[in-house]
Amino acid sequence: MADVAQAFVPGHVTGFFTADRNPDPTKTGSRGAGIALSDGVTVTVRAADSVSVVLNGEEIEMEAVQRVLDALEVQGEVRGVTDLPLGSGFGVSGAMALGSALATNQAFDRRLSRNELVTIAHGAEVQAGTGLGDVVAQAHGGVPIRLEPGGPQDNFLDAIPTRGRIEYHVVGELSTDDVLSGSTDEITEAGKKALSEVVSEPTIQRFMRASRTFSRESDLLTPAVHEVITDVTEAGGNAAMAMLGETVFSPGTGLSDAGYDPAVCGVHPAGATIETEFD
Repeated sequence: MADVAQAFVPGHVTGFFTADRNPDPTKTGSRGAGIALSDGVTVTVRAADSVSVVLNGEEIEMEAVQRVLDALEVQGEVRGVTDLPLGSGFGVSGAMALGSALATNQAFDRRLSRNELVTIAHGAEVQAGTGLGDVVAQAHGGVPIRLEPGGPQDNFLDAIPTRGRIEYHVVGELSTDDVLSGSTDEITEAGKKALSEVVSEPTIQRFMRASRTFSRESDLLTPAVHEVITDVTEAGGNAAMAMLGETVFSPGTGLSDAGYDPAVCGVHPAGATIETEFD
């Protein structure tokens, strides 16, 4: 047992999704597509006498992480560090759950496979009500297309073969739990349509168009986000809303060209990984 291990998990912005329920939380999930970001979450797990979760130096309650540690039957201190804001559509809770699973497996010599760990993290986030598909996408990296719901044992993945600069601008926060705990029929119908469009033409341009249409048809688009997307479009760029959060993301320089001062990162081509060298 190493007593300490560290993992990096890319952030993830979802362009569109469905909500597919199952009595088994590892089979519950979403179909859809998104972008894994080079901006992500570094998660360090250490052996400890009790469980604690710290994000950017502040101790917090995070049910998904607690469930991961319970599933792996360990007590530990989980520390996450990220520049991404919580609750703004970047999959931070999913990253914390997945990073905890990977690092705990390493630190406590649990000897589980990648798919087993992703399944544990995915089920934990579903039960916590903080996401339906981020964990699977973050494990994959790139621009994954989730063709089936559920963990990696069920989720058939495709991808858009692209990479490059991504800009994002955070307007505010949305509660994932509030949206997913209500009726999701309208969201799912819009998500199915968007998925069909992207599967028929798997390009980043089609993904962005389908994501914008989804945000309108699902009734998730907020006035503040719509205003930013309109500004980018009028400046000749391409932008969409990150699900679920009041965040606008754009490939290339769309937000900059529209006069915003966005955060800048890139498509993260690899999924979540253990880091072999760290402080």
